[in-house]
Amino acid sequence: MATTLFHNFDLVATMDEDRREIRGGSVLVDDNVISAVSDGILATHAEHVIEGEGKILLPGFINTHHHLYQTLFRNVPGAAESKLFDWLVFLYGKWKGIDDEAVRISAAIGCSELLLSGATTTSDHFYLFPNGYPSIFDAEVEGGMMSGIRFHPCRGSMSLSKKDGGLPPDSVVQTEDEILRDCQRVIERYHDGSRFSMLRVALAPCSPFSVTADLMRQSTKLADEYNVLLHTHLAETIDEEQFCLQSFGARPVDYMEQLGWLRDDVWFAHLVHVSNDDISKLSAAGAGLAHCPSSNMTLGSGIAPVVPMRKTSMRIGIGVDGSASNDTSNMIREVRQAMLLQRVHYGAEAFSARDALYLATVGGAEVLQRENEIGSIEVGKAADLITFDMGGIEYAGAQSDPLAAIVHCGAEHVDTAMVNGEIRVSDGRLVDESLCRLIPRHNEISLDLINRR
Repeated sequence: MATTLFHNFDLVATMDEDRREIRGGSVLVDDNVISAVSDGILATHAEHVIEGEGKILLPGFINTHHHLYQTLFRNVPGAAESKLFDWLVFLYGKWKGIDDEAVRISAAIGCSELLLSGATTTSDHFYLFPNGYPSIFDAEVEGGMMSGIRFHPCRGSMSLSKKDGGLPPDSVVQTEDEILRDCQRVIERYHDGSRFSMLRVALAPCSPFSVTADLMRQSTKLADEYNVLLHTHLAETIDEEQFCLQSFGARPVDYMEQLGWLRDDVWFAHLVHVSNDDISKLSAAGAGLAHCPSSNMTLGSGIAPVVPMRKTSMRIGIGVDGSASNDTSNMIREVRQAMLLQRVHYGAEAFSARDALYLATVGGAEVLQRENEIGSIEVGKAADLITFDMGGIEYAGAQSDPLAAIVHCGAEHVDTAMVNGEIRVSDGRLVDESLCRLIPRHNEISLDLINRR
């Protein structure tokens, strides 16, 4: 059994129930599990030692919402200044050209970028299924697993094309029978519900305006049968609210209630435009939220009411969202954005750097229902750990509170990232450098898809 000692760190931010912050702390990892957390030097002969002088140690971040294929479509002219519905209609014309190679490489690139920025676990909401590529979800799984990240791919779906009153073209939607058969297939092939699993599948109809009510209900039945989680976009924009009122006679959260989607194995992306009554319903259900501040700002969608939600029983994590509406897959940047955006609306005292870090760790683990496995530095939990080197120029003058400094002072990347006991980032670089060699091909595919007529 391999052992790794994180030795004598300036600060260990455990994010445990007491939110302990240990000065001069050390953490011992046996194989893939944390076996000791000490407030001093651990007397042990570990095979690998990571020295902590001038550094801080945290649990790995957990990204609760992404669209990895969108790393191919960052900052696309014609989309960058559009609100959501117009943005979607424009980009569907580009996205419809993706194939297995595009999805595999973009997933590997996106997950690698997440690792460099501190995410050791990520979900991904993959809902685009162009005709002629029956194994495209498999390609996404392969690409994500290439990076070594703990992966939660969500088998998304769209069944309403433009001719049916939806937004996407016919070429990227599927029949509901096709969707449900493939959902069952990918769960049976890929989902691993065991402790410390590196791969779990969720079911994720894209949104209320891209699938039918029947598909939403059938998805819950399938999730119950296989004991997997459910995910979708919800209440992101005013346009969506108006669509739901016109189409279903109900606002988004009320519509979810009608469909049986207010439940504790569901998490929603965004939840920007929600009322106090909506929040009460979401809390009573124990529903989760993937808060995506950069995307909400880029698309001008609004500010999710995270501060009042945190006073309820909702489970709240942070998501970078797709790189076409964020333009990065940078998790520590998203933590900072989460802090700043809540302060804009609720005041400087309402949401601290530590609050944002807690959402990115324990909060994300709760959203993915893995709080007993990941999200904090505690004996018996998975060895998903990240370090920040506080010697950089960005931290000069910020040593009085190094933990808050990584949020306030604009950290860009981690020094070390360990996932399930394996070092994936060392000295700020990917250990598997072959992943970086995918970038030129990634760029070729991106330009071809964006320029294609």
